[in-house]
Amino acid sequence: MKLTTKQLTLCAMLTAMALALSYLENFFPLSLAIPIPGIKLGLANIVTVFALYALGPVQALLILLSRCVLGAVFAGNMNALLFSLLGGVTAMLVMILLSRSRRLSVYGVSVGGAAAHNCGQVAAAILTLGNTAPLYYLPVLLGVSLFTGALTGLIAACLFQALAHTDLMKG
Repeated sequence: MKLTTKQLTLCAMLTAMALALSYLENFFPLSLAIPIPGIKLGLANIVTVFALYALGPVQALLILLSRCVLGAVFAGNMNALLFSLLGGVTAMLVMILLSRSRRLSVYGVSVGGAAAHNCGQVAAAILTLGNTAPLYYLPVLLGVSLFTGALTGLIAACLFQALAHTDLMKG
C-alpha cells in the first residue's frame, strides 16, 4: 500500500492526537467515580474509530500500531506494550468486521471494539501470568465496556457530524 503525502500527514496527525488523548486521560482518575482497578475511558480510541470510518481499515490499523508502540516508548513502559497491542489489535479486527454490517451504527461498532479490547487485554494478562485467573475479571470489564464504548462512539459520531461538510468525510 502506498500512501500519498496527504494521507501520511493525516495519519501522523491522528497518531499524535491519539497519543495526546492517551496521555491526557491519565489526569482524569476514573477510579474515583468507578472504583474498579484498571478501568480507563479509552479516549485514544475515539481516534481509532474515527480513522476506521474516515480513512479505512489499513490506515486505522497503522495509526493504532503507531500509537501503541510510541505510547509504550514515551511512557518508558515496554511491559505494557503487550497489553496495548493485544487489546488494540483485537479491538481493531472486531471493529473492522462490525463496521461492514449495515445493521450496526458507529455506537455498536465502538461498543464491540471496547469489549474486544478488554478481551485482548485479559488474554495478555493470562499470557503474562501463566494462569486463567484474569478471566474472573472479564465480566466486570465487559460491563464497563458498554459505557466506555458508547461514549467513544458518541464522540466519534459528533466528529462525523461536525466534519460532514469537509473533504475529509467525502466518500
